[in-house]
Amino acid sequence: MGFLDCGGGGGKCSFGGFKTLVRRKQVDSEHANAASSATGQHQLAKALTVPHLITIGVGSTIGSGVYILVGTVAREHSGPALTVSFLIAGIAAALSGFCYAELASRCPSAGSAYHYSYICIGEAFAWLIGWALMLEYTIGGSAVARGISPNLALLFGGPNSLPSFLARQTIPGIGIVVDPCASILVIVVTGLLCLGIKESAFVQGIVTAANICALMFIIIAGGYLGFKTGWRGYELPAGYFPFGGQGMLAGASTLFFAYAGFDSVTSTAEEVKNPQRDLPVGIGLALSICCTLYILVSAVIVGLVPYYAMDPDTPISSAFASHGIKWAAYVITIGSCTALCSSLMGSLLPQSRILMAMARDGLLPSLFSQVNKSTQVPVKSTIVTGLLATILAFFMDVEQLSGMVSLGTLLAYTTVAISVLILRYVPPDEVPFPSEFQEVIDSVSLRRNIPVENTEAYGVSSENIPLLTTTEKYPFVNKGNRRKVAGWAIMATCVGVLVLTCATSSLSLCRTIRYILCGIGLVLLFSGVILLSSIDQDDARHNFGHTGGFICPMVPLLPIACILINVYLLVNISAATWTRVSVWLVVALFAYIFYGRKHSLLENAVYVPASHVDEIYETSSNCVS
Repeated sequence: MGFLDCGGGGGKCSFGGFKTLVRRKQVDSEHANAASSATGQHQLAKALTVPHLITIGVGSTIGSGVYILVGTVAREHSGPALTVSFLIAGIAAALSGFCYAELASRCPSAGSAYHYSYICIGEAFAWLIGWALMLEYTIGGSAVARGISPNLALLFGGPNSLPSFLARQTIPGIGIVVDPCASILVIVVTGLLCLGIKESAFVQGIVTAANICALMFIIIAGGYLGFKTGWRGYELPAGYFPFGGQGMLAGASTLFFAYAGFDSVTSTAEEVKNPQRDLPVGIGLALSICCTLYILVSAVIVGLVPYYAMDPDTPISSAFASHGIKWAAYVITIGSCTALCSSLMGSLLPQSRILMAMARDGLLPSLFSQVNKSTQVPVKSTIVTGLLATILAFFMDVEQLSGMVSLGTLLAYTTVAISVLILRYVPPDEVPFPSEFQEVIDSVSLRRNIPVENTEAYGVSSENIPLLTTTEKYPFVNKGNRRKVAGWAIMATCVGVLVLTCATSSLSLCRTIRYILCGIGLVLLFSGVILLSSIDQDDARHNFGHTGGFICPMVPLLPIACILINVYLLVNISAATWTRVSVWLVVALFAYIFYGRKHSLLENAVYVPASHVDEIYETSSNCVS
């Protein structure tokens, strides 16, 4: 594992070596960005501020799902306690938000979870996360696009009222339903994203504002009706929790995915003017606004109509119709359409940035890393992303693949939480440099008498490498073995979470085996938590990446709670979805073997101690001057 103190990769490695899979890149710094600019690699435009980030976060998060989930979850799981379920789901999403906020402010580059896992865990794992994110955004964007045309049709008078050139058509003979409206919308959004990040954020702000206005109408008008009619939805013999606490928690598990999308903010980190300040604020405010709107909408709707009488397909419009306000359906439909359009932009935007980040690292062809000089956005990767989404939206009904979106989201959230633990306890202590820096590295290494890669190559015995000798307040851990202990503690925690969640979710197992596995999982989990809580975090964390940004609170408890929630949801995703995603990841693994690892910028990298990075860059600058 990359966090078991493997030293980040150790430089040149053959694929047969394990270190090739866990080699890690350095955080983009002013020196690294200057070197990239010198080689002709253009940076993205620094144009975004907090209002832009809130717009992107809220627009990507609040989709049309809220207009349907209210009825489905209330009828099947929560009842009137739907509001509490939304609150619990929001708190669970906030745990991931805290982890994202720290990593985004410390490592403000494009790529989101792919970028963080490449820095903290290793190249092969980052590659798989990147492919999982591509799958998530591509399928998610295509599904959103195909959901727009039925809602637009309602505005024109009925399901089949769209103009013929926009309406869905069935191809004779093969039975494929094509959706011209969906593909046209994807093309329009792709063109908008190519104009520039500020322009696309402005348009997304207008669309998101229309959606929020529709939700505010639901809250205000519904609240008025509720006070007028006495909130009959709450006056039930079964009480506030008709399905009990278990039903409320089951509803929260479903509603957790209503908050997915805020991570789109982190994909724009490189385009933020002041990322250390603005990214955490943008993530926090976006989640807070979404949670507040969800809670208010759910509180109003379950009060207007008893949960068991809700229409599962159109719960909000039918609730208003039951009080004689049928025209409200038009306002709600407009809100649903604008929500879908905003979510479509929120899917295509991060996809192009992830492709660009992977291409910058050499894992994908350089075509995707090119940034347009005038618009300062990755136009080519945006066009490729849009083209693929257009084809899928036109030809394929991807609703049955929607579970793959949830799986990709949870994998990313879990990876980010693990990365926070690694950053705090075992941050990378070696940094890769291109082989062109070899002479400078040699001079600095010999001057400091610090070996690089292979100590014998410099005539220095490994016995001369000084160990940190200060001791911790706990006698069983010292500075010499603290990183290894922390690495194994993180490993034990992750394995314990996996065993525990699998055991509690596998109802087909006999009770004895389930209890034994739960016991093993709990022992591993609590052992890891106790170890991590009883040893000091690595001092190098203070200098890791860009300093002065947001610091995730309550480490290690908060990231571990985040891992536990996400893994529990992961193991409860259907086997069919896991099979589809596994096939995709196997394809990704072969692509890494035959292309990614060979073209990686780290293939011939030289690793040096992280504490000497600045000196190497300064020496290099002096040599050039």
